[in-house]
Amino acid sequence: MHFLKLIRYQNLLMIALMQLLFHYAFLKQQPGLVLALSDFQYILLVMATLCIAAGGFVINNIMDQDTDRISKPENVVVGKSISESMAYNIYIGCNIVGVTIGFYLSNLIGKAGFSALFIVIAATLYLYATSLKQSLLIGNIIVALLLSVSVIIVGIFDLFPMINDTNQAQLSILFRILLDYAVFAFMINFIREIVKDIEDMDGDYNSGMNTLPIAIGKARATKVAFALAFIPIVSLLYYINQNLMGLQFVLLYLLAFVIGPLLYFLIKIWSAKTKMEFRHLSMVLKLVLLFGILSILVITLNMHYHG
Repeated sequence: MHFLKLIRYQNLLMIALMQLLFHYAFLKQQPGLVLALSDFQYILLVMATLCIAAGGFVINNIMDQDTDRISKPENVVVGKSISESMAYNIYIGCNIVGVTIGFYLSNLIGKAGFSALFIVIAATLYLYATSLKQSLLIGNIIVALLLSVSVIIVGIFDLFPMINDTNQAQLSILFRILLDYAVFAFMINFIREIVKDIEDMDGDYNSGMNTLPIAIGKARATKVAFALAFIPIVSLLYYINQNLMGLQFVLLYLLAFVIGPLLYFLIKIWSAKTKMEFRHLSMVLKLVLLFGILSILVITLNMHYHG
């Protein structure tokens, strides 16, 4: 259990679920579409992504020991249940496995340069944990991008190698849909990171961090999160109006499980003040992200049976 806490298994499950849904519930359901990766190769891609992400969570836990002892003592694992040297070994092992699998898959599909993507992500996560996290908003952007890249990487490995003159239009549409989900994941994750910074403000302050609530105050940071929440709501309503009005079940699903909770968040964040309230709102955004990812399954089923 301590090891699972160290690698933030809940976040890894979210990434795995998302990648598996996009491959099996969306791309593989497209008629006549040939993907670059076989099922086994795609599982390897998921494993590579999870290893790199797990490495990022481990190094973040190592560097966050002092902050977590103040903000979230129940989450402290390094130095308590797992030694720091063991944590470093796990970090190194995760990155070696992830980069090695990425290198293998990149060469397998004839795109050796793609292996650099795994190295860049691993290096960025290390820089985030050791230095960039202390910079105003830069850390939030990097964490928000992690999930987005996990969506985009599906298109890079599954679709891009198969593009030719006859299928370019179809694959471009599918890739654009993946990008839409990546943008949605970024928006929700970015707002959630700000909410988590507000929740962890005391620990971050004592650790010398320069997060948004420390820079402008908790009250102003709360209002920033409130204002930012309008962006995914307005964007989703526009996207639904432009692309999904003919899919009745998708429309009801998004209104009930994505836009509804976002409106709830909007109402609650305005008056939130306690650590417990911000923790609750962070969980609400995590559920919005989960239901947003699951919508790709709802869209596929709606189009298949009622399209």
